[in-house]
Amino acid sequence: MKPLDLITIGRSSVDLYGAQVGGRLEDMGSFNKYIGGSPTNIAAGTARLGLKSALISRVGDEHMGRFIREELAREGVDVRGLVTDPERLTALVLLGIRDQEQFPLIFYRENCADMALDESDIDPDFIAEARCVCATGTHLSHPRTEAAVLKALRLARETGGKTALDIDYRPNLWGLAGHGAGESRFIASERVTAKLQGTLGLFDLIVGTEEEFHIAGGSTDTIEALRAVRRLTPAVLVCKRGPMGAAAFAGAIPDTLDEGEAGEGFPIEVFNVLGAGDGFMSGLLKGWLTGEDWPTALKYANACGAFAVSRHGCAPAYPSWEELQYFFRAITRDKGVRNRALRKDAALEQVHWATNRKGDWSQMRVFAFDHRMQLEEIAGEAGADPARIGAFKALCLEAVRRVAGGKPGYGILCDGRHGRDALYKAAGTGLWIGRPVEWPGSRPLTLEPEIGPDYGGLVEWPLEHVVKVLCFYHPGDDAATKAQQEDVVKRLFTAARRNRLEMLLEIIPSKVAACDDETAAAVIDRFYEIGVYPDWWKLEPMKSREAWRKACEAIHRNDPHTRGIVVLGLDAPAEELEDSFAVAAGFDLVKGFAVGRTIFADAARKWFSGNIGDQEAVSDMAERYAALCAVWDRARARATASARKSESIFGKHDA
Repeated sequence: MKPLDLITIGRSSVDLYGAQVGGRLEDMGSFNKYIGGSPTNIAAGTARLGLKSALISRVGDEHMGRFIREELAREGVDVRGLVTDPERLTALVLLGIRDQEQFPLIFYRENCADMALDESDIDPDFIAEARCVCATGTHLSHPRTEAAVLKALRLARETGGKTALDIDYRPNLWGLAGHGAGESRFIASERVTAKLQGTLGLFDLIVGTEEEFHIAGGSTDTIEALRAVRRLTPAVLVCKRGPMGAAAFAGAIPDTLDEGEAGEGFPIEVFNVLGAGDGFMSGLLKGWLTGEDWPTALKYANACGAFAVSRHGCAPAYPSWEELQYFFRAITRDKGVRNRALRKDAALEQVHWATNRKGDWSQMRVFAFDHRMQLEEIAGEAGADPARIGAFKALCLEAVRRVAGGKPGYGILCDGRHGRDALYKAAGTGLWIGRPVEWPGSRPLTLEPEIGPDYGGLVEWPLEHVVKVLCFYHPGDDAATKAQQEDVVKRLFTAARRNRLEMLLEIIPSKVAACDDETAAAVIDRFYEIGVYPDWWKLEPMKSREAWRKACEAIHRNDPHTRGIVVLGLDAPAEELEDSFAVAAGFDLVKGFAVGRTIFADAARKWFSGNIGDQEAVSDMAERYAALCAVWDRARARATASARKSESIFGKHDA
């Protein structure tokens, strides 16, 4: 069995998508940044569907090149074949959505990195690892890149791999149209037709729109064009027909497209056609490479294309395998997905968001020093300038990094009011970064002024920051307090999603009124009921196993794809936290802790009073933090060992 299912080869760019819809590209006020280029999109799209995918291309030795590399790695794409070019810039594309028929785009590809791909970039051993190599048409347009593609195809066939071509015809990338004609999809050219026809015999699968088969076949009559292609290759030909789906031809070309094999179609609102073909190709390759028949493979392809045309962006629009199955189940049951504008179907969008989040946070050891009011009080008691709080938070970050040592599973909670510099320094370190938005101690809940009355302040946040909000909410609250707090949390959740930010909801009902084993679960159920789906929950250290069981069941019941739970500290002594960790660690949904004052309080008092220096404070906090991490790790290890023992005993009994 080969370790890779697919290697794509060709274009790799950064797409800058106009965020405003319905205007000219000239009038766009802001842009969203995504990975782009057909082979890059297909690599990401197939990885989301569960294939082991890789990309061969080039990117620049700069920020955009690093973005593509990091984003592909987050998608699970193998980037060993992605070469960093020290001399050329990464390609860029500016795109917009003018209306349902016009999608202006400008390619910035003058001497770009991916067009410098050459034969030396094709490693025979790497190609031999893949079951399939997929090429796209643009890289057949230049002798250097063509040579690289042909070498990869030859090696794939020699090592028993399959080959596929997405014709992906862009006239201006073949030098047939000006820079302002990026939207153009067809210009007849004998030169392009001859170049394509010289390679068609190298493929087992060829995919294109009717216009793309026109250029490949040298005729604007689709059937005649398909027959011309068939005379040159025995490959399966898949002709995309827009809203009419697609037709597959494994043998002779019949008299009409309707006579080809077809898959189930999905009528949806067309919002954005850009990238739809790459989504279609991703679904088709998933079906083909997993041995499905053509109707099934085309069903996957049509559905992935439907997702793409209904959402903003290319690769970000593509579904995960779980999302695709959810979609099929909903269609079969005639419920769940009712809105033809798929991006507006709340249930589907929740699955899309939750199953495409990036990063492995199965362990969470979070040092929470987002405290504002408490550190202001400590500084005040010591007679210290509150402006020094920021410097202390930088020391907290240093303690975290000392303990983490670059290993995964560590994080911080830090505010932007006093901890701005620490947040800047934490960027790109691999730490999980949570950032509070609530005004400290507020009840009913109000937010920090930086968030703004319309919550627009979140637009300035880096995408790696997680919106953390603490709500002192209890099921016994009066109706007015509940309504006010729920409204703030709902609006915040919506704003976080709009800005592509994860959200952590912290609830501490015990600070409001007496609690029992049902309290936390009741609060959790209520927030889901009003449409709030936090990526993370932060819960107080409940000592009752029954309370934890009910809370976890409430989350699982409402959102099976949640990130999980972290346990807060409430300034409890380390011994008490150890007891609560022992109970919480028995539930898989609990990923770790987010504790602050237990770690920093003593060091803060001494540091602000001038009794210890910077490095003494860092060492003290690092020691306490490391000890707490060890407590959690031991609790998790004991819980895991106990679960395995129980499974072993049950298994023997069952046998």
